[in-house]
Amino acid sequence: MERHMRPMRAKKSEFQEKTLEIRRVTRVVAGGKRFSFRATVVVGDGKGKVGVGVAKGLDVAAAVEKAKRQAQKDFVHVPLKDRRTIPHDVEAKYSAARIRIKPARQNHGLIAGGASRTVLELAGIKDISAKILGRTTNKLTNALATLAALKVLEEEKRESETE
Repeated sequence: MERHMRPMRAKKSEFQEKTLEIRRVTRVVAGGKRFSFRATVVVGDGKGKVGVGVAKGLDVAAAVEKAKRQAQKDFVHVPLKDRRTIPHDVEAKYSAARIRIKPARQNHGLIAGGASRTVLELAGIKDISAKILGRTTNKLTNALATLAALKVLEEEKRESETE
């Protein structure tokens, strides 16, 4: 009795993803050193939903996959004005990272650097100016500071809807 099985195809996700960084981390145990990988991944749908995930795994692929699932667990819904920019200026701090995000006129473009650019891009923001004010170059904290700034906008929108 032979069955013809169709190959399983992974369903295409509506989310885009970008790996911010992969670090090899070491744990010292009695027998020597144990290596694992830490992946930082940004996931977004380009329509106002974005999340950052961090996870560790024994190999790079496992760490990236876990980080992707982690990012999808806590999405931030960014209120977009004219589907291109944010409603007003916002500043946020996460650990040593500080960021200021300003809305921009139409066709201004995405003016941002480093990890914050990736987060804003995947959130679907097209016209914006962002400046990393903190001195840290850590991609993870800069990405989380950007997410914190977008979270402030989300909370303000939620409060204005309940009033």
